[in-house]
Amino acid sequence: MAADRMTVSGDFDDARRRARVQKVLATFRWKNPDLLSFYEVTKLIKPESQAYKGMQTIPVKNIIGSENRYHDFSSAFFPKSYTLQHRWESIDAARLDDIPLPPISVYKLGEWYFVRDGNHRVSVAKSKGQEFIDAEVVELSSQIPLEEGMTMNELKRRVVAYERGRFIEQYHPTYLPMDKIIFTTPGSYPEMVNHILVHKYYANEHCDHVMTFEEGAVSWYKNVYRPLVDALDKEHLLSLYPGYTEADIYMWLVRRWDEMKRTDSYATEEEAALDIKKDAEKNRFKTWFNYIKSRISRK
Repeated sequence: MAADRMTVSGDFDDARRRARVQKVLATFRWKNPDLLSFYEVTKLIKPESQAYKGMQTIPVKNIIGSENRYHDFSSAFFPKSYTLQHRWESIDAARLDDIPLPPISVYKLGEWYFVRDGNHRVSVAKSKGQEFIDAEVVELSSQIPLEEGMTMNELKRRVVAYERGRFIEQYHPTYLPMDKIIFTTPGSYPEMVNHILVHKYYANEHCDHVMTFEEGAVSWYKNVYRPLVDALDKEHLLSLYPGYTEADIYMWLVRRWDEMKRTDSYATEEEAALDIKKDAEKNRFKTWFNYIKSRISRK
């Protein structure tokens, strides 16, 4: 028996209403109302490997993101737009008529799943309280755990904390003032290690023995990091970039200095600091606006 048109239309309207309610409640609870983007997440956590796991029955409640339709559904997979109505209702009608649907396709990260194909099927399943769904699974491995309702800002902080922990675990940097070397941007601690290794390589040319990593790091801090931080302090750059640390601005200064030296081999760190200061002063309002937005954003 064909599903009643009024029934599936009512189901969709109910799901749309729940998406709106979820958005309002998320505002008051300060939660992220949106699905996580698979590409944004994997860009941050950089999975180490992937393996095809074949067909599995997975818990619907553990599906927290999508590969390419994360803008179309709420974090609970309720449809946000009426543009989804026709496809959504056709899936719902098939469910009501007991018509078998093909399995969805997902990526698995830890205990959580991101939809590759089958977003509408997941949306209908969640809306109707279905507990499990058949899925073709590709599992990715990562040392950084995810959580339901996690925002991208929270994930970034978790990645930074993980990278800092890995650096401390690997190098035991009691010889560096780690209470001052604090980054807030993912990728900065590995980049700092590269800075140390490059400095160590060139410092070895004037050394009567092969420097250890510790010796190279101490020399880097004394001869590279500290002079650049002094240069940014002279221009009061830290006060122009709220929410960032001296280590963050050190990294920007190195990059800007490298860019300047490509066109002017005599460019100095002071000139690079002044160039960054000009950018900050020119975009002062935008910088503060973005800072305030990041503090209150649920993304």
